[in-house]
Amino acid sequence: QVQLVESGGGLVQPGGSLRLSCAASRSIFSIYAMAWYRQAPGKERELVAGITRDGNTPYADSVKGRFTISRDNAKNTVDLQMNSLKPEDTAVYYCNLRLTNTSWRLLNGYWGQGTQVTVSS
Repeated sequence: QVQLVESGGGLVQPGGSLRLSCAASRSIFSIYAMAWYRQAPGKERELVAGITRDGNTPYADSVKGRFTISRDNAKNTVDLQMNSLKPEDTAVYYCNLRLTNTSWRLLNGYWGQGTQVTVSS
């Protein structure tokens, strides 16, 4: 069993920045990928950004150029730097750990409890 604990969510004005962090309870050095997903009210959970052990980093089109995902294998953490935030970025953000290479569309692997991000003036 793997536990993932997210932190860093909150309320921010449009155009502002937030940094989310996810700490895993085990080594992430050898796992296939870490990712951030989000779910807005009434919408399906969607991939925001992922990072594989090979360094591939898929991003949702809506966040390209604004968000950056990074992982620190020594600290067993994965971060999501979010800049130029928009109201449509408002959602609960979930950390995800994936042990195997499966489609990002599949909501498998281990999940954190989620952290709320609200972008509003």
